Amino acid sequence: MGCPAKTSTRARHMTLRTKIKRNAYYDSVTLMLLSRELQNLEGVEDVLVGMGTDLNLDLARDLGLATSELEALTPNDLFIAAKIDESKTSMDVLESAFNDYLNKRAETDGDDDFQPSSLSSAIQSMPGANMVLVSIAGEYAAAEVDEALDAGLHVMLFSDNVSVEDELRLKQKAVEKGLLMMGPDCGTAIINGKPLCFANAVRRGKIGVVGASGTGTQEVTVQVHKLGEGLSQVIGTGGRDLKEQIGGLMMIQGFQSLIADPETDLIVLISKPPAPSVAEKIYQIAKTSPKPVVIDFIGGDRAAVEAAGAVPCISLEDAAQKAVRILRGEAYADFTGFSLPDEQIDRIIEREVAKLKPDQTELRALFTGGTLADEAMKLLGVHHDIYSNIPLSPEMAIENLPSGRGHICLDLGEDKFTRGRPHPMIDPQTRTEFFKSHVDGNTGVILVDVVLGFGSYHDPAGAVAESVREIRHRLAEQGKDVVVVASVCGTELDSQDLNKSIETLEAEGVIVLPSNAQAVRFTDRVLQRMKKGV
Repeated sequence: MGCPAKTSTRARHMTLRTKIKRNAYYDSVTLMLLSRELQNLEGVEDVLVGMGTDLNLDLARDLGLATSELEALTPNDLFIAAKIDESKTSMDVLESAFNDYLNKRAETDGDDDFQPSSLSSAIQSMPGANMVLVSIAGEYAAAEVDEALDAGLHVMLFSDNVSVEDELRLKQKAVEKGLLMMGPDCGTAIINGKPLCFANAVRRGKIGVVGASGTGTQEVTVQVHKLGEGLSQVIGTGGRDLKEQIGGLMMIQGFQSLIADPETDLIVLISKPPAPSVAEKIYQIAKTSPKPVVIDFIGGDRAAVEAAGAVPCISLEDAAQKAVRILRGEAYADFTGFSLPDEQIDRIIEREVAKLKPDQTELRALFTGGTLADEAMKLLGVHHDIYSNIPLSPEMAIENLPSGRGHICLDLGEDKFTRGRPHPMIDPQTRTEFFKSHVDGNTGVILVDVVLGFGSYHDPAGAVAESVREIRHRLAEQGKDVVVVASVCGTELDSQDLNKSIETLEAEGVIVLPSNAQAVRFTDRVLQRMKKGV
C-alpha cells in the first residue's frame, strides 16, 4: 500500500527520478520511516526508499516508481525512487533530507559502538552471547539462522517472507541442538528479563509464557504485571508454528524448556487454535506436566484443554487472571465482566449512547494488533455480524460487506496494509488514514487498541487522540458525535507510560477500559443498546 499522493500537486508536473547508493545497507523499518519523512516534503507526490530486494523492486513497479536504473541493483544497494515536481524540489533536496534523518537517528541512538560486518564477526566480538536476533530480508534470513544455530546460539527470527520449507528445516535443526528458533515473523519475546522487538517492560516472576501471537502475548504479560505478578521467560514461536506443516516444533520446545526451568512455576500457552495433530501433541505434554498449565487457544476446544488437565480461557485477560490466581493458590473462574461495577458501566453506556443519532448504527474497529482484532471478533460475533480483512469465516470477508454498510473490524497490521510502509504499531499513519476514510456519519462506535512498549511508536495514544479530535470536529458539522472505546496494552514501566497514555485518551473523551476483552465487552453492550433505539 503506497503513501497517498498530495492533492495540492498537479500530476502533469511530476517527474520520475531515482538515486542509487551502492553497498549502503539500512534496516527496512528505518527505510520505511524515511519514506514517510520524504513523502512530507513539498513537491513530492510519491517516494519509496528501500534496498534492492526483489520485494522492494516489485513494490516500486506497483507504485509506478520503477526506472531502468533499478534493474541493475543488488540487495546490498539502496535506492530512492520518487515522483517530484521539479519546480518545487529536486533529488538533491531529497538526498539532503535523507542524510539529515539518518544523522539525527545516529545521534539519538548514540551509535558509536563497533558495528560488525557479518554474523561471524559479531559472534567473535561478543563471545558470551547466547542468542541472535535476525531482522533482514526474508530470502536471506535462513542462511544467517543456519550459521547462528551451528554456533550453538538461540535465534529470534523477526524477518518474514521465509519459506515454510526453511522454517521447518531450521526448527528441526534447533530442536536437535536443544536450541530455540523463534520465528519467522516472531515479534515478541522476553528472555532473561530482556524485552525483544515488540514487548513491554514487565517485572520478573514465576509465570512462563509460550506464544504464537505477538500482541496476544503482550496482552497476557501486561495483564500479569498489572495483577502484581511477573514473568520468568516469554518465548515466541512465529505465527505458522502450530500449523500442520511445522508441527508445533517451537511451541513444544518452549513448553518443555519452561517445564525444566527452575524459575518457572506456572506455564501459559497462547495461540490461535492449532492443527488437530499439533494440539494433540501439546495436550499430551500438558497431561504429564508437573507444573500448572493455562492454555488460551483463542476460540479453541475448551473440553479438549480440560481433558488434558490444563486450564482453558475465554480471553487473553482471562488467561492472565487465571494464571495469577493459580500461582497464588486462589480459586478461579472465567472472568467475563468488568473491573468496574456493572451499574457504573451501564451508566457510562447510557451517557455515551445518548450522544448518537438514529442513523449512527455502525462499528469501526481499527486494530494495530492482529490477535487483539481476532479476539474482538470472536467476542463480538456472538451478537453481531462483523466483517473483516481477517474474517472468522469466508462469508464475513470485508469484500462481502452489504452495500458497503455494516460493522467492520480491521487488522491494520496485515500484510495488505503494511507493504512498503511500517507496521502501524511503529508508525500510526495507517490508522490515521483509516480514521479519515472509514469513519463517517453512520458510525456510532469506534474501537481501537493502543499498544505501548519496545518497538512501538513513541506516543500511540497521542496519535489516536489527534484522530479522535479531528473526527469529532468533522462529525460536529453534521450535528453528530461518536462513542470511542480503547484499551491500552502497556505498563507504567514502558517508555510511553501507561498512565500518561490513558490520561491523553480520556482528555479527548475516549472511554478507556483496562483490557482488550473489557473494551470489546463494553462495545458489545453499546451496540446492543443502540439496537434498542437511541
